[in-house]
Amino acid sequence: MRTRFKPWAADLMKAHPEILIPNPEQQKGKWHEVFGNNNPLHIEAGTGKGRFIIGMAKQNPSINYIGIELFDSVIVSALETILEEEGGIPNLRLLRVNAKDLTEFFEKGEVDRLYLNFSDPWPKKRHAKRRLTHDTFLKLYESVLPENGEIHFKTDNRGLFEYSLTSVSEYGMLLKYVSLDLHAGDPEWNIMTEYEEKFSKKGQPIYRLEAQYQTNKA
Repeated sequence: MRTRFKPWAADLMKAHPEILIPNPEQQKGKWHEVFGNNNPLHIEAGTGKGRFIIGMAKQNPSINYIGIELFDSVIVSALETILEEEGGIPNLRLLRVNAKDLTEFFEKGEVDRLYLNFSDPWPKKRHAKRRLTHDTFLKLYESVLPENGEIHFKTDNRGLFEYSLTSVSEYGMLLKYVSLDLHAGDPEWNIMTEYEEKFSKKGQPIYRLEAQYQTNKA
């Protein structure tokens, strides 16, 4: 997700290091100190404007959340929303980094759950390695999650969803939950992303899966 250039974004981001963490590699293995507790840590790779991660943090105050986004012009929108919350959102932090560098910021087992929402589908076969559910990325996530850690994935793209089902299965992960039309059941626990609301209003089904790493792969 990219938006138009915002020349003021850098200054706002620098002004709030308590939310948008500078030099996050220095916090590797010490995120419990950043949050001031030992609560579980969930992260979202590609957090966009932050609607999902902000909603999750407000819904689950006993869980710590980190939203990861690469582009200043996008993550600054999440920062603005957090700043508008009276009292802030104490269990939420943001990182302006590339998710492919997760191991630079988190130790093995430091992250309890990873969310992937509406990732770029990279539909051409030659770009398959760029899909965030390619086995290269599954291996990356495994390196920061604990044994039996989970990935929760949502998309509107059926092709990407079918690919992801195959990818996680071939990697040896356990599929704990699969939905071909998430909103059909109108689950109360579901927090929508900006894209999710846009696509669902058009009548497009939303696909979702939960996959768990297995200690002993078949």
